[in-house]
Amino acid sequence: MTTRRVLRWQAALVAGALASGCAVGPDYQRPSAPVPAAYKEATVAGGATWVPATPADTFERGEWWRMFNDEELNRLVAQVEGANQTLAASLAAYRQAQATVSEARAAWFPTAALSGNLTRGGGPSVKERNGGSLQVDGNWVPDLWGRVARSVEGSRASAEASAADVAGARLSIQSELATDYFSLREADAEIALLGRSIEGYERALQITRNRYTAGIAPKTDLLQAETQLATTRADLAAVRADRARFEHAIAVLVGKAPGDFALAEAPWSQNVPAVPLGLPSTLLQRRPDIASAERQVVAANAQIGIARSAWYPQFTLGASIGNNPSTLADVFSVSTALWSIGLSVAQTVFDAGAIRARVTGAEAGRDAAVARYRQTVLVAFQSVEDQLASARALAEQAELRRQASDSADQAEQQILNRYRAGQLGYTDVVSAQASALSARRALVQVAVNRQIAAIALIQALGGGWERIETP
Repeated sequence: MTTRRVLRWQAALVAGALASGCAVGPDYQRPSAPVPAAYKEATVAGGATWVPATPADTFERGEWWRMFNDEELNRLVAQVEGANQTLAASLAAYRQAQATVSEARAAWFPTAALSGNLTRGGGPSVKERNGGSLQVDGNWVPDLWGRVARSVEGSRASAEASAADVAGARLSIQSELATDYFSLREADAEIALLGRSIEGYERALQITRNRYTAGIAPKTDLLQAETQLATTRADLAAVRADRARFEHAIAVLVGKAPGDFALAEAPWSQNVPAVPLGLPSTLLQRRPDIASAERQVVAANAQIGIARSAWYPQFTLGASIGNNPSTLADVFSVSTALWSIGLSVAQTVFDAGAIRARVTGAEAGRDAAVARYRQTVLVAFQSVEDQLASARALAEQAELRRQASDSADQAEQQILNRYRAGQLGYTDVVSAQASALSARRALVQVAVNRQIAAIALIQALGGGWERIETP
């Protein structure tokens, strides 16, 4: 058989194998998940129409924090992208996943290697001479059974899951920063509130001390006034410590050492953005953790095809061209060149069930990924329902707390007037002042809790309210 006929035969064999090749293993289908028709806790908003979740993490997350109308918060969140180290690690992991995709794709193409050497030798009866060799070897393993295709599919899905993880990390960091920021501003409000109360208690202590010195009030009144002032000062110290911790947490989130970061006291905007109608049906599908879990199912499904491909033979097309001349001058001589081309096949005939075990393991891994995906969806629904319930309850509490604070303020003033008129003892004054201060602090706390609940709801829904089309 001539060389030309051998080449034609090998080329026909490879072409026929490629034409009949296919990707083994199951084609991916998005798993079903339990999806309710509407949010149970969204009744205050007139209900919401729910649609089957399809991860859309490629949508840009809107700058949701701007809805709170706080320029200082906007400035801080802008620093997260380039400075937060947790986000930087997630971005690096995504770049690593992208490199894995490129590596998997490279298996589709032939490989070539160049080798060569130079020698000089001789002996007592042999004249010294130079020698050498130069050879190029090439190999190509055609993807007859889709092993490489499944590898690329799985790697790409893993990279997409990593991209979703980056989006999730970014959203989590932004939410944590906003929560810490408003908690710090609430601490500022409490510090101002306690400061005003301390000033009033100091004046009351001085009046009581004068009355005690004049023999008008008993010593118990003086002791009660001193106790109340000391307790309120202790509360102020505790709130200042809380503020410092929030400030330190914000520093780390924006990539700065706490010692090099400070936030001055500033007015607190208690704005709470409202959730528009129809929000659940359009935005829960944008949760990055759901998208990541779904991509992981794709990757696990691809592993089944990779494992099954081991049951089929592997063809390798090899070729080489080189030169092994007798003198160095002939290394690049065409007349002394040698070449070869060939096709090899390898097939596992006995492995004691190893391939079957790998296939079974891959199928179990896919089933586990499906279960994790469905659990992620369930937890997402739970999170949204929880935050909707919290937002509704806190809105109701805010009005009640306001009423309680107004009534406590009036009661405090009336009891203080009656005490000055000698109609009540100082114990009644202390009790009324403590109740009024507690009501004021509760009003401040419910205000920040409403903002934190709004942030948590935004996070549960996967980002900002605005749905931006996929690039």
